[in-house]
Amino acid sequence: MSKLLNFKQLWLLTLSLFREILREPGVLFWGILFPILMTLGLGLAFSKKADVVRKIAVISTPIATDKDSSALYNFLGKKCEQNKPLEKDDYNWKFEIRDEKLGNSVFLFYSMEWDESMVLLKRGTINLILKENEGKTEYHFDPMNSDAELTYLKLSGIIGSGEILPAGKTTEIKPLTLTGTRYIDFLVPGLITMGVMMSSMWGISYGIIEKRSKKLLRRLVATPMKKSHFLIALITVRVTMNFLEALVLLLFALIVFHMTIQGSISAMILIFLAGNIAFAGIAVFVSSHTSNTEVGNGLINFIVMPMMVLSGIFFSYHNFPDWSLPVIQKLPLTMLSDGIRSIFNEGAGYPEVAIPILILTSTGVLFFGVGLKIFKWH
Repeated sequence: MSKLLNFKQLWLLTLSLFREILREPGVLFWGILFPILMTLGLGLAFSKKADVVRKIAVISTPIATDKDSSALYNFLGKKCEQNKPLEKDDYNWKFEIRDEKLGNSVFLFYSMEWDESMVLLKRGTINLILKENEGKTEYHFDPMNSDAELTYLKLSGIIGSGEILPAGKTTEIKPLTLTGTRYIDFLVPGLITMGVMMSSMWGISYGIIEKRSKKLLRRLVATPMKKSHFLIALITVRVTMNFLEALVLLLFALIVFHMTIQGSISAMILIFLAGNIAFAGIAVFVSSHTSNTEVGNGLINFIVMPMMVLSGIFFSYHNFPDWSLPVIQKLPLTMLSDGIRSIFNEGAGYPEVAIPILILTSTGVLFFGVGLKIFKWH
């Protein structure tokens, strides 16, 4: 029982896996078809589309008495297609630039207050904020965000006289470099949550499958050890490692990039723990039956890879089609990332993350219970 790893057995297993590749039909699926499916998923977000949609916030301010002095509202009122929003997420104005060679660009303008626009900017839903100030059009965006800069360059050539106007006359750039609006503020919470998923799935699932394939689980069952104690101990070790890994990354971000946690730290710890419970339960369920490491590798990737692409770790999941967003937002990694990101950048607390905590915890307990019931020890 004290010798959980046998390096001689591990070396022999590695040699045998090469031989199993030729005899395992599942390898063809995970090695050929699954990468194609992932390429399709990435293509939905990054491939060239006929219409590129840009969502832009317009700060609600009173329109100037002399409408000609307000280039922004003159543009919105005369050149844009008006829309009467029926729901909260409906746009107010729409403008389209047609280009047969480069593709069409569609700009959707949403009238809102400043605080609301900052929340959407931090979430990646919008990347540019427009504001009229004494006849000038102010452009608020992160200068390190190339997508936001491209949106500015396109709009600045339209608003006003239809040409790119000299700075200081009718336009003014307001770079947003505040904490919570930078790309690094968006990225670090995503990396922390991705680390939870990857560490749990590979550390627990693959570890169990590997031990089963080595017949170590059979030997452990023959001892007086309780079966549930083995899984609980394995999860406890992995959760502890996840906390340490996240703490190191967090301290690095706080020191090097001067990030701040604007919300409740205790709420962040609680949702982080809930995320660990969720993925630990899923990991036990995934590894509950198979003893083939190649199949286990495919099963883990089947869970991990879609969420890495869809859940908004490196880029906003709002790049995907609108019909897919309700599904994406219900993924465990999305709920964990959105929750921790809202605490980091939006000042969220227990009321905002209570439901995600409950859902993630319930998900972990449910999958752990089912996995333990069908668990194959040998």
